Amino acid sequence: MPITRSNAPKQLLPGLATIFGLEYKGIDNEHLDLFEVNNSEKAFEEEVLMADFATAPVKTEGAAVTYDTASEQYTARYTHSTIALAFSITEEAWEDNLYDTWSRIRAKALGRAMANTKQTRGANIFNNGFLTGVDAIGDAAAFFSTAHPRASGANQSNTISQDMSEGQLEAVAINIYITEDDRGKLIGARPKSLHIPPQLVFLAQRLLYSPGQPISADNTINAVNSLSVFPGGWKVNHRFTDTDAWFVKTDVPDGTKHFIRAPLATKMEGDFDTGNLRFKARERYSFGVSNWRQWYGSAGA
Repeated sequence: MPITRSNAPKQLLPGLATIFGLEYKGIDNEHLDLFEVNNSEKAFEEEVLMADFATAPVKTEGAAVTYDTASEQYTARYTHSTIALAFSITEEAWEDNLYDTWSRIRAKALGRAMANTKQTRGANIFNNGFLTGVDAIGDAAAFFSTAHPRASGANQSNTISQDMSEGQLEAVAINIYITEDDRGKLIGARPKSLHIPPQLVFLAQRLLYSPGQPISADNTINAVNSLSVFPGGWKVNHRFTDTDAWFVKTDVPDGTKHFIRAPLATKMEGDFDTGNLRFKARERYSFGVSNWRQWYGSAGA
């Protein structure tokens, strides 16, 4: 259904002081704090986890050396989605509008709508990260799970079930320090940054940067602050939907990724029969998880 003159009658007449609602700021590009961005030239991308060797055993004198096998474990697939939005305007509505509204809608409203979709889809990898069967990762577990299977046979966890506090930040940091690979070897992981919804911004500032223990009368140092446990500080994502969920990014590579198959592009064309002008925005991309060890998370208590 095209936009006609009846959709904007006030904009056909002189004397209108202001048209508002098109000048809102966008909260965009927060996905860059969560995902590594890559370009893609295929319909989908796949990344494979390779489990290398177990800890080398002691060889006794005269005994045969032990042989081990490296093998592929699970595959992370990134299937690109096409995101598109369009609108059309009658020739008369374009001609009679006195305030250049349609050009502003094309430039701003389409862009904000497309950006909001991208930011929401990226945040939903985390919003749905505790749900089994929803956006499951390559090992068939939830993104944040107590039961990530490993080649060594022992499951591993990257989640805790407590609200954010000084003690829980220390606990998750310890869990990151002792993270192991698929064969049970330590990988030297370290925390990088804390990622939170807007509701936890002020608490995060106190927990990370108070010189003394936050929310305490004791004259004790804040170890999280003095040791710079989170060198990247805290990052807010306005599209995290759980108000007490929080996430910690580690320095483990190849974790969450955003593949761009076709970047955002806009197109305008006129219809010969009706004279209507049509505008379209389109892009193709995917979000997903390869190595869950890059992230630890809590859905709160």
